[in-house]
Amino acid sequence: IVVYMEGIQNARRFMSALRSAAYAKPVVVLKAGRKPAGNEAAQTHSAAIVGSDDVFDAALRRAGAVRVRSFVELFSAAKCLASRYRPVGKRLAIITNGGGPGVLAADWENEIGLDLGRFSSETCAALAPKLPPLASLADLIDLSEEAGPEHYRLALEAAFRDKQIDGLLAIFSPKAGADAEAVATVLADAKRLASKPLLSCWMGDASVVPARRILRAAQIPTFRTPEAAVGAFGNIASFYQNQQLLQQTPPPLTTLSKPDIEGARLVIESVLAERRNVLTEMESKTLLAAFHIPVTKTLLARSSHEAMMIATQLGFPVALKIDSPDIAHKSDVGGVALNVHNGSAARDAYTDMVQRVARVQPGARINGVTVQKMARGRRGRETCIGLVSDEPFGPVITFGAGGTMIELINDRAMELPPLNQFLARRLIDRSRVAETLGEWRGATAVDLEGLEQVLLRVSEMVCALPQLREMDINPLIVDEQGAVAVDARIVIYETAQGGSRGEVAGYGHYGHLSILPYPARYEAVWPLRGGGEYLVRPIRPDDAQMVQRLVKELSPESRYFRFVSQLAELPPSMLARFTLIDYDREMALVAVHRERVVDEEGEVSHKERIVGVSRYVTNPDQTSCEFALLVADDFAGKGLGSRLMLSIMDVARDRGLAEIQGLVLANNPTMLKLMRRLGFEVRTFEDDPEFRLVVHQL
Repeated sequence: IVVYMEGIQNARRFMSALRSAAYAKPVVVLKAGRKPAGNEAAQTHSAAIVGSDDVFDAALRRAGAVRVRSFVELFSAAKCLASRYRPVGKRLAIITNGGGPGVLAADWENEIGLDLGRFSSETCAALAPKLPPLASLADLIDLSEEAGPEHYRLALEAAFRDKQIDGLLAIFSPKAGADAEAVATVLADAKRLASKPLLSCWMGDASVVPARRILRAAQIPTFRTPEAAVGAFGNIASFYQNQQLLQQTPPPLTTLSKPDIEGARLVIESVLAERRNVLTEMESKTLLAAFHIPVTKTLLARSSHEAMMIATQLGFPVALKIDSPDIAHKSDVGGVALNVHNGSAARDAYTDMVQRVARVQPGARINGVTVQKMARGRRGRETCIGLVSDEPFGPVITFGAGGTMIELINDRAMELPPLNQFLARRLIDRSRVAETLGEWRGATAVDLEGLEQVLLRVSEMVCALPQLREMDINPLIVDEQGAVAVDARIVIYETAQGGSRGEVAGYGHYGHLSILPYPARYEAVWPLRGGGEYLVRPIRPDDAQMVQRLVKELSPESRYFRFVSQLAELPPSMLARFTLIDYDREMALVAVHRERVVDEEGEVSHKERIVGVSRYVTNPDQTSCEFALLVADDFAGKGLGSRLMLSIMDVARDRGLAEIQGLVLANNPTMLKLMRRLGFEVRTFEDDPEFRLVVHQL
């Protein structure tokens, strides 16, 4: 699917449609109007450095689509992705008979974040004796000017076998005596055996036109310049990485200790009651602490004498910072004093700071000065976790380098919430500061898991508190012992309907998010007729194999009643389509039964099995939906069918839908009986007399 677009009205519906399409086939998007949003009103560093185009990038990445910047790239991407190449990693090997074009291609790989695919030492040792004497296999696979069709064939076969290579680009430069068509024929033959993407660049014009025809006939994407070919492979690699992001369905809350959401809401309500939008450092840190984010202990001094006493109790050295709801960046007005080493210095720093701030910003309200112990760890890295609110995508979490030079460093990796551990790690990896988080200049590697946990906690905050508009945790100091928030600034705003920004029907507190979290609130345990129990819960992507087992073990009749086809198992695309859902336009509930398994040695374990699925998909009218139901043959007659139907109807009702309908084969009396028992109206279906239309008002 190739999309040209200029803007969107409804982020939730756009993301839902895009994710749904991208499960099934590659989607390439060219967006016009890339100029920055010009965020003059930003009250935090994060909001000042993030433009709307960056957010659009993050949204497309999470939806599994590929973003391109020009019409030329659009057609290159379509050419490659339509070649049915399976998505792969980003190691592209370059096979060339000309050093210059090969080096240009390698340079462009580096520029766009790909890795140069290199032969393993075993492959080099086996291949080198068969190539011309001037050939080089160190980085590029440079076959030299003497290379003929046979040398290309040997190099291609070796590259297809080598596990260190994800894709190949064959470059041909016209040379005296070189046969462009013969080499193209070798590529066309090799394509039949290719287990990896194969792209070509036949340089020149009239002399290579016949060769390009051979490549096109073999459906090998061919380009006129090395850079265009490398860029096209970049789109295949992006597609693979973005498909991994697409498959993540994080919950709104992690499995860590529960946050104090009510306490956090009380802080927000008291600030809004005072008609304020900016939280003080004390309030901001209280909010972070409610979500178990480690913060430096901070106490507010309202006089120079108090500052001296607090500093002495905390232990030196301490840091003093001005506490004012009207000052966005404390260091800009001289409102920060670091490394204060004794009580008299703390007292003097308080007096000087209050006087200086009053002089520089006369209208600012000053609550006093906060005193905190200097953060531990001299070799800790300064990072920043931020939150910005985008129109129309809603909240976006950012991560990058922290400190006072944050805007200059301009490090802004970002991700749409909710996050899970996989997404948090990817977010860290995309930042420039990530390079300093391992062993770096004599410092030990930081506790990456601790940093991931803070990102997961921030994701929880964003999901649970729709009022959050902007946030800077800057600096967040990370070292081998974990992460600690030294300073924080949070901006909030009044939400629609007194507390949850547009609390959309059925979305609970998540109406402000453009990607819905896993809806754990629909989980429930039910008794099984005849003894035992089962869990009904929303489907997850990792349920694919259990759903496949359910379908495989059905009788041919049951399978035909559900799919109106004789398929023995679900093809991969259909399986993905059933299990990778975004909980917005459709919902699927599975019944999970825990089975007791005894192995040969008498060891007892429990294994989960999916024994039923109910689902609905919203119709284009947005008021009605179509359902489907499937129950394992050995669980028929145990009350599963009616429970799964009642549960899916509850979800549809919760989402504000007015009617649920479905098609049932006229020769399926068991299903029709269940429908009548549940109060469905059974009608004739005019389009096909073999079916009955069953309808229920919600």
